[in-house]
Amino acid sequence: MNFYVFNVKVFKQLALVIIAAFFTAWFLYMDQIAQLPVFSTKDGPKAVYKGEKDIALTFDIGWGDEKAGPILDVLKQENVKAATFFLSGAWAERHPDLVSRIAKEGYEIGILGYNYEDYMKLEEAGIRKDLSKAQTAFQKLNIKDIKLVRAPTGHFDSRTLKAAERFGLTVVHWSIDSKDWTNPGVTTIVKNVSKADKGDIVLLHASDSVKQTAKALPEVLQEIRSKGLKPVSVSEMIANGTAQSNEIR
Repeated sequence: MNFYVFNVKVFKQLALVIIAAFFTAWFLYMDQIAQLPVFSTKDGPKAVYKGEKDIALTFDIGWGDEKAGPILDVLKQENVKAATFFLSGAWAERHPDLVSRIAKEGYEIGILGYNYEDYMKLEEAGIRKDLSKAQTAFQKLNIKDIKLVRAPTGHFDSRTLKAAERFGLTVVHWSIDSKDWTNPGVTTIVKNVSKADKGDIVLLHASDSVKQTAKALPEVLQEIRSKGLKPVSVSEMIANGTAQSNEIR
């Protein structure tokens, strides 16, 4: 009988040790998850569309050589220190001076594919080929360590996310669309962007298709500043807080 009681006590002690070890391991595991990079998830890569604070102005350029310069002029005049330009590789090759200016003025550069193709119409291998070609183009222009990519037409699925991940790139979408590419008028562009709040990523363009963006920018910036928002690059937004992402299947 004494032997039986002794074993029960030992069993209880062992059970307590095991339970304590389990909860310790669990808390360590949860702490590790909490400290994982914002884009590392157990379900795979995701597309970022919003941050936690500040505001990110992003400009897509796929073609043309007339609108990028004036838009850069306005940003300089308005003392905007941070913005993110998503450039197609083919455009960058044709306009090395503008690419150099964007970089020298301190703006972040992301990839907008190479040929400005709709990634939804490509197989994953085709997307990888386009991204590889774009990376090579930027490396030749001495633009290194690019970490961000935007699907050229804004349309993408899990194939784009997987292809981007293989190149160490994070797919960036947007939460506010200025619709400047439709040339709806300066007032409408400003009104569209006025919906932005902290953490928003704003879609703008600097291709030749936009005819009113440069004129709208001063008012856009005034609206942003009236809300106490600070323009930052997408990478700064990601680094300064938690980014929101959508799962794409």
